Amino acid sequence: MTVAVVVFPGSNCEHDVAHALNIAGADAELVWHRETDLSDFDGVVLPGGFAHGDYLRTGAIARFSPIMGPVEAMAAEGKPVLGICNGFQILCEADLLPGVLLQNRDLRFICKPIDLVVTSNASVLTRNLDIGQVLNIPLNSYEGNFNADDSEALEAAGQIVLKYSGPDGAIDEATNPNGSAFNAAAVASSTGNVVGIMPHPERAIESILGSDDGLALMASFVDSLEPAGV
Repeated sequence: MTVAVVVFPGSNCEHDVAHALNIAGADAELVWHRETDLSDFDGVVLPGGFAHGDYLRTGAIARFSPIMGPVEAMAAEGKPVLGICNGFQILCEADLLPGVLLQNRDLRFICKPIDLVVTSNASVLTRNLDIGQVLNIPLNSYEGNFNADDSEALEAAGQIVLKYSGPDGAIDEATNPNGSAFNAAAVASSTGNVVGIMPHPERAIESILGSDDGLALMASFVDSLEPAGV
């Protein structure tokens, strides 16, 4: 299985994502944002960073990169599409996911490991995980505050697939680091094949880094892939 990892001007997590995908069992290939064909790939990841310097709004310029046409086509075909941090912001700007990522509630950049609890396994990112399972993943963002006009409907539909929690899985305002609606840390499309996550699972792949909990998420994504043309 081969996954495209899109590189925008300002991306800075693409090599980490490729490494994580390789460990999870997929072949990863870096693809420049001006490419217009992803037909040879089984899935795609938009990595973190500061695409186009985050000018205007995070993801607002990257949303118009030539690569986004093929990304949208892959999403429509039901192929796995994942956006991590800045990639999550780009997917929202491209209307591949609902909502928007705003400045953190306290107007501070957050850089720390954080606990997440699995609240739905109806997505390519969480399909292999148990509801209630707690993961410890690094969070690094200034605009990670997820909100949507229909956030209550997203919650009711199970599209908020990971939530910020305590180490015991408890969810409350004290465990919400950035003000996200319903403590949302990861949100899926209604079909579950497109997912955006604000924390960085690719930075928690090997225990030597402090946690390997991110491997379960990346492996779930890889297990969702099907060979191109099938």
